[in-house]
Amino acid sequence: MNPNWNSPKGQKEGASTLLARWQSATKNKEGQPNTVILKATLPDPQDGLKPKIVGAAIWTQASFVEGYGDMPTDSPAGLATLTPTERRFASQMYRSLWKRRVSLAQEKAKSDSPAMFALDTCAVNPDFQRRGVAGKLVAWGLEEAKRRGGLECMTEASPMGRSVYEKLGFRAESAGEDLVYDVDEEFMNRDMPEILFMRTWAGQ
Repeated sequence: MNPNWNSPKGQKEGASTLLARWQSATKNKEGQPNTVILKATLPDPQDGLKPKIVGAAIWTQASFVEGYGDMPTDSPAGLATLTPTERRFASQMYRSLWKRRVSLAQEKAKSDSPAMFALDTCAVNPDFQRRGVAGKLVAWGLEEAKRRGGLECMTEASPMGRSVYEKLGFRAESAGEDLVYDVDEEFMNRDMPEILFMRTWAGQ
């Protein structure tokens, strides 16, 4: 999705995409933004202690009921820039990755609490990991979900983040098995991230 992420040009393109997402955020019926982009900062001793962004998180309020959040999808924007083969691979991966998110939102649409708060992304600069930054970014979302009427939170968790999520109340569904990607045979040998679907009300 951002193949040049480690180059100045790629970073600029990624920042522009993030900015566009922030600027296009919709609001729920209470006037709250459906997409919240958080940044974590710490003083940078190499730059006169000016704040340095060391982590970020994206939280989204999702729902299939109008006014309660953005409708979740298993087909992200931005695939059109990929080659046909990479577009097909990315489409299949995202369909697998977000399948449970979409189905959970469909289940919630029939309940008294038709929305959920989803942690889309939580990332911390490697130089600042294991300092509680991720925990702060996740805890903010859990508190915000309470402020929004006690919404359930969910995320697709990588192995690195699972211990943080568990400490803050997330639980894996059912047997806690990692996601199985439904991709074409030609893609089976590609690297695909280990992902576990976790939610705050799992098992309740």
